[in-house]
Amino acid sequence: MQHDVDRAREERLLFTRLAQSPGDPTLRAALVDRYLPLARQLARRYQRPEEPMDDLVQVASLGLVKAIDRFDATRDVAFSSYAVPTILGEIKRHFRDRTWSVRVPRDLQELALKAERAVGELTKSMHRQPTVPELASHLGCSEEQALEALQAAGAYHATSLDTPRGAEAEPGDTLADTIGGDDDNFARAEERATIDRLMRTITPREREVLRLRFEQDLTQAEIGEIIGVSQMQVSRVIRQAVTRLRTAAAHEPSDPTSA
Repeated sequence: MQHDVDRAREERLLFTRLAQSPGDPTLRAALVDRYLPLARQLARRYQRPEEPMDDLVQVASLGLVKAIDRFDATRDVAFSSYAVPTILGEIKRHFRDRTWSVRVPRDLQELALKAERAVGELTKSMHRQPTVPELASHLGCSEEQALEALQAAGAYHATSLDTPRGAEAEPGDTLADTIGGDDDNFARAEERATIDRLMRTITPREREVLRLRFEQDLTQAEIGEIIGVSQMQVSRVIRQAVTRLRTAAAHEPSDPTSA
């Protein structure tokens, strides 16, 4: 009992001296060292496999420093009573604002974190996953709220696209394989329709020469043998056809549907 009285007196003295010398690094460090075990204990309450303990301790320590700076030693309140909600508030803010993959309303975030812990506790005590009614009863909320909390908890983590699709998927299949890519068939269809309209502006002979040159990839000499003209004439036909196509394209409406 005397030890507690002496400790409280020493605590009050440290805070009084800090109030007289605001920002004194020595006094602040002494108070931080004194209450750091409390910050660590509160951080352990929220420890999860995917959340590094060092990060939580750092967040809790920041809350401790804020509590030290804001504490009014003239009030008849123990520092620990003031510090605990301040530290817990900092930890919860860390989870709300920094670790959620998708933005979720704060009240739902709080319930989601409680639901996540409750599922672990109930699974351990019941040796099975709890049902939604059991979870809702444990949390003191409706079944609909419990379901929303479970869905929101899924936003806490981002799932890698390299994650396997599932047990029934082919080996090597990942979630990335289920994401569709850009479909350029619509653009190609419009381009083909435009080309068809433009090709109607040149003669059948010119269309045949262009087809042999650009579809069949024949040389001008080979085309000349097929249609019975010289290579020079084939070159002239190609130049004339391309010029006419460019002229027609320049007058093509920007919206193909308006033609």
